[in-house]
Amino acid sequence: MMSEASAQIDQFGPRAAAYVGSAVHAQGADLARMTQAIADLSPERLLDIGTGGGHVAYAASPHAREVVAADPSPLMLLAVEAQCRQRRLTNVITARTTAEALPFADARFDAVASRFSAHHWASLAQGLAQARRVCQPGALALFADVIAPAQPQCDTHLQAVELLRDPSHGRDYTLAEWTAALAQAGFAITALHPARLPMEFASWTARMETPPALAAAIRSLQQDAPACVREHFSIQADGSFTIDTVLIEARAI
Repeated sequence: MMSEASAQIDQFGPRAAAYVGSAVHAQGADLARMTQAIADLSPERLLDIGTGGGHVAYAASPHAREVVAADPSPLMLLAVEAQCRQRRLTNVITARTTAEALPFADARFDAVASRFSAHHWASLAQGLAQARRVCQPGALALFADVIAPAQPQCDTHLQAVELLRDPSHGRDYTLAEWTAALAQAGFAITALHPARLPMEFASWTARMETPPALAAAIRSLQQDAPACVREHFSIQADGSFTIDTVLIEARAI
């Protein structure tokens, strides 16, 4: 059976350039807030878990002595390294690892971040436990991701379309699930920044090279969805829709 890490490598490795250049990932109010929080702290060492296209690492680089960009995909890390050379970011180093098995010493970092990555982790609980283990007490922790609605029909719809688009999708967690998991791992939430993020259907599916048959299946689910689902996600005629996100600011306790 394919491991979670292998699934992520197979899905994201060949699409590294698309994620480096993705406007959805390269900008946004959440990234600006993360950058400001990092700048306010000026950490010695920051860990970016599931760096993907590297956008948190690039933003953090001017404000930290060292940034470790971690990801299970070697091709994604090669793309990040190329961008760092192009941008002359000499304090960013890469590490190939999953969130659940971080190869770093206890309390190595005074800041940790993860953006649009946790919904791919094999275990949110294990990933957060590892993040807490490598954090110093009082370390800054920033987690941004898509949030599942509390309504069961909307939750089910979101997970279904995400999985059809991307077989490596694990789960978009509800805010209640995030809150409980962070507390269990040893993080105290200090601020929440919810938002709504429009997703343009054509670019959303193109970024993952979703096969036409699966894109058609997503459109079928959207068209047959009950009114409460269509309204919650503001589903448009072309399949474009809007999702809930949150940036969670926390501290290691």
